[in-house]
Amino acid sequence: MSEKNRDGKRTARERLAVEREKQKAADKRRRALIVGASVVCVLGLAAVIGVVAANSGGDDESDSAGPVVAPSGALGKDGTAIPVGKPDAKATLTVWEDFRCPACKSFEQTYRPTIHELTDAGQLKVEYHLVTLIDNGLGGTGSRNAANAAACAQDAGKFAAYHDVLFRSQPMESDDAYADNAKLIDLAGQVDGLDTPAFRTCVEDGTHNSWVAKSHQAFQKGGFNGTPTVLFEGKNIYQDRSMTPAKFKQMVEEANKGQ
Repeated sequence: MSEKNRDGKRTARERLAVEREKQKAADKRRRALIVGASVVCVLGLAAVIGVVAANSGGDDESDSAGPVVAPSGALGKDGTAIPVGKPDAKATLTVWEDFRCPACKSFEQTYRPTIHELTDAGQLKVEYHLVTLIDNGLGGTGSRNAANAAACAQDAGKFAAYHDVLFRSQPMESDDAYADNAKLIDLAGQVDGLDTPAFRTCVEDGTHNSWVAKSHQAFQKGGFNGTPTVLFEGKNIYQDRSMTPAKFKQMVEEANKGQ
């Protein structure tokens, strides 16, 4: 075989090898795109499921049956706000919370001392709205039952203290321990004067269940995305990553000076 023929065959083999490598690379890219697209679809489906879960389950007949009985002193357009602090305080913080929500517990742990300091000083009033987001997403009734019990505590003038006990004692998000009314009544023993026959009856009868459902509906109508939603002068300060208790305190103090 001539040298020319050998060179021609070698060149052809090299071209074939190059083409095979190109094809392998193309196949690899195609597989990666298919996998990537599958992941996006799965994530998209998860998002849809999350949205559906967050917007269903809270309005069923068991939650909304019966008359809406607001707790003593409830305020706001829908009567769904439980006030804490002096009514004439110049600054107002609006908080939407779920007693099963871990992020809500984290917010409370971080900001509770500052909020207590400012409310005790008469500089801040807080309007708490109770929702059932975790019940809707994970199932169960712990969010609702705890919110009802907190409303019962409001009837007894003990909301703030019992609210703090519920967050300090919060079970794991997947543990629906607050569905057990006996657990909620037991925790009331940590608040002086709260564990009374009237409180127990209110908890066991679900006196404020329909009111809790109404509060959650107001949350949905407000277009809020999650809990906690913490509004100060119309701005969701929980979404501000630069926010700290010290910065929040300064904002409240400035609001008091400016009015």
